[in-house]
Amino acid sequence: MNSFPAKETVLQLRKTCPRGTRVELVRMNDPYSTLKPGDQGTVDFIDDTGTIFCSWDSGSTLGIVYGEDVVKRL
Repeated sequence: MNSFPAKETVLQLRKTCPRGTRVELVRMNDPYSTLKPGDQGTVDFIDDTGTIFCSWDSGSTLGIVYGEDVVKRL
């Protein structure tokens, strides 16, 4: 697993993906997740490790781990 991002990186993530931003999953590095590429959700918050917590349209609340998973803004 990658190390945590710098504080500046987290601040930039929070600026570009504030609460309410719609996102689409591109890739998730979690073999147990039911989320799949193309799933969409809404950003709830970004924690100090850069994990983007979303409310997915599918009902999941799984976070997007910085450096491991990929989402794009809609």
